Amino acid sequence: MAEEILVNVTSREVRVALVENGILQEIYIERSSHASLLGNIYKGRVHRVVGGLQAAFVDIGFDRAAFLHISDLHTTILGTDIRELLHQGQEILVQVYKDSLGSKGVRVTTQFTLPARYLVLTPGIEKIAVSQRITDEATREQLLKILSPANNNGYIFRTAAVTANSDAIAIDKAFLETAWRTVLARSLKAKVGECVYTEQPIILRLLRDIVPDTIDRVRVDQAHAADEMRGFAKHSAPKLVERIEYHANQQPIFDIHRVETQLQEALRRKIYLKSGGYLIFDQTEAIVAIDVNSGSYLGRGNPDETIFKTNKEAVDVIAQQVRLRNLGGIIIIDFIDMINPEHKIELLGLLRVAFAKDSVKTEVSELTSLGLVQMTRKRTRESLERILCVSCPLCLHRGTIKSPETISNELFRIQQEKE
Repeated sequence: MAEEILVNVTSREVRVALVENGILQEIYIERSSHASLLGNIYKGRVHRVVGGLQAAFVDIGFDRAAFLHISDLHTTILGTDIRELLHQGQEILVQVYKDSLGSKGVRVTTQFTLPARYLVLTPGIEKIAVSQRITDEATREQLLKILSPANNNGYIFRTAAVTANSDAIAIDKAFLETAWRTVLARSLKAKVGECVYTEQPIILRLLRDIVPDTIDRVRVDQAHAADEMRGFAKHSAPKLVERIEYHANQQPIFDIHRVETQLQEALRRKIYLKSGGYLIFDQTEAIVAIDVNSGSYLGRGNPDETIFKTNKEAVDVIAQQVRLRNLGGIIIIDFIDMINPEHKIELLGLLRVAFAKDSVKTEVSELTSLGLVQMTRKRTRESLERILCVSCPLCLHRGTIKSPETISNELFRIQQEKE
């Protein structure tokens, strides 16, 4: 499978596209006007403790207080009331693990994690664990023998650790321990609302978290960003250094593999299948509904086989579009009704295989008699539509249109390309 990453850098935003065999699979957009807070650690103060919610609202220096649930506290005894653990005015160190989504503020935790390329440091948890995505038992056992918990710290081996040698893992371990000592030292002097640990910018984060060692190449359309990425990769991911290329061509980088076109199509409500069928995506605050329709596809043989073929074709497109649109929460897929029970079982299996490539945690339920599949996908950042669009004022906010900032950024890129 040919994989590459395209990075479009401007002063206003950075866009990162993951492409597999010419198909846009994922897009990451970080704007200078509202960069992600994910992973940042802040010195906070408990503003209010709400027993009914078993949660606290923590002031970390923003207009809206952060939300801290009792399940996200580092030390929680089952059955304990949060009012026994936290009180108003208490200073506390917290880490953002979910950005502000819609009307909700950021969610924070005291279960800290500091990631590197091959390891994640888990301060205060003396345990060595292995990513669930590493399923080979022999590999898991081999990794567990490399490290031992020490100094009240534990570690999680990331997926990339499978191809790493012991020296690379030792370098990650030393780096993370130094980083955590720095966080603790800064927290002692920090004022409430001050950030004591800032996550890496997206162009470096993608090398650490997104780019696999098997990637064919990473193309970047800004020389300074490409140099910065190579410098970071020399220490954290040496195998990637030679695969990072500066795209000096006058052709806009997102015109490669029709990425810009595919990105625009991902904002549409209707997506057509090659057979003539189509999918309808409806995103609401509480749920995402995906409807599969046969459209103009009538088939030539058995109607059951025609329906099954359309549903099978829809599976891969649904998995790709859910990743690309970054749809999260509860997702309901309405497949075309099937009579054959073997078709239902096979379709469900295909759906699970299709989502196995997703880096975000997903769970797929059984297929109901009505042809409905309920699935959940962890929601950690805003969907593509919420990033690029706003509610349409002309249709009583039932639809969406591109936001003024999105249009402004598009015009800015066009102007840059002409210069």
